[in-house]
Amino acid sequence: MGIAKKVSELSYEGKVKVGCVIVRDGNILSFSYNGTAIGTDNTMRDSEGKTLPEVLHAETNAIGKIARSHESSRDATLYSTLSPCMECAKTIYQSGIKRVVFKDLYRISPVAWLAANGVEIEKV
Repeated sequence: MGIAKKVSELSYEGKVKVGCVIVRDGNILSFSYNGTAIGTDNTMRDSEGKTLPEVLHAETNAIGKIARSHESSRDATLYSTLSPCMECAKTIYQSGIKRVVFKDLYRISPVAWLAANGVEIEKV
């Protein structure tokens, strides 16, 4: 979780910085933070302060990095400074991640849905 916290500090987000690390067998497979897609502008909010729709959450960003590599997220553990939203939860489940550990609870979090579908959940 300490690494996820450090990674969150890399985010360009001004309000909520989120970090994520995906680990299997003691090895870091991927890490990321909430931000924009690779090679795009790092602007994350519009002139009214609302999050832009193209912003990626830390979990989706980290899973996307694995998808671009030769690694697999099957049976991995995902550590995040914030519990996932429903879109990220679906991606976590679909990617084969078996355990999610988070620090803070997101305002609307489907951790019960993940648990009901066999993903181990732990709040630290």
